[in-house]
Amino acid sequence: MARIVVIGGTGLIGSKVVSKLAAHGHEAIAASPNTGVNSLTGEGLAEALVGAETVVDVTNSPSFAPDDVMEFFTTSTGNLLRAESAAGVKHHVALTIVGTNRPQNIPYFAAKAAQEKLIRESGIGYSLVHATQFFEFVGSIADISTEGDTVRLPGGLVQPIAADDVATAVARAAAGAPQGDIEIAGPEAFGLDEFVRRGLAFRQDPRTVVRDDSAPYYGAVIEERTLVPVEGAQLFETRLEDWLPLNPPRK
Repeated sequence: MARIVVIGGTGLIGSKVVSKLAAHGHEAIAASPNTGVNSLTGEGLAEALVGAETVVDVTNSPSFAPDDVMEFFTTSTGNLLRAESAAGVKHHVALTIVGTNRPQNIPYFAAKAAQEKLIRESGIGYSLVHATQFFEFVGSIADISTEGDTVRLPGGLVQPIAADDVATAVARAAAGAPQGDIEIAGPEAFGLDEFVRRGLAFRQDPRTVVRDDSAPYYGAVIEERTLVPVEGAQLFETRLEDWLPLNPPRK
């Protein structure tokens, strides 16, 4: 079985990826600042990648400010790719998002697109797993879109997915040969406003969700299909109505 290093391996997705790979007999190494490996500074990368056949990158920027997020993904990815080349890594797997190849003005998407470009041009075999929005972010989307007791969100479509299903897709990609670009999504599409409305209603959150197509999504106005997958995407079975009872909001 393969030695697979998971950068960001102690986070929400990374910890699940490590567990899934280990359960299938792979030597899965969780690498993060907590374990002395920092892709942004380069600390510990060379040592962590010794003997690795595959590297999985599920890191995320601590700041979504436009300059910060661009700096994070380009610097971190550049450091990783150089270390992988020196170590003879054959497969680079990165978790990214659906919609980076479509017209939009979202700074986070621009940073992810820059990351993807570095990976494609690196000469290392790659799999880019493009995921739709996670169920887990329903609360934070509501919070950043709240004014008083009202949540204003556009009706652009989203086809959200459970983090556990994302981890399954990433682990499958890591265990196989490079596949290029892969899109993954949940089974149902909703308007972004409806997604959040359902989540808040189930959790008995008193805020009112109002559809406002001029309202921004992470700082930008989106088109109707910016956030949904293309035909042929891998669809997972976990539905929002099944996920919500098992995932109460954190206190």
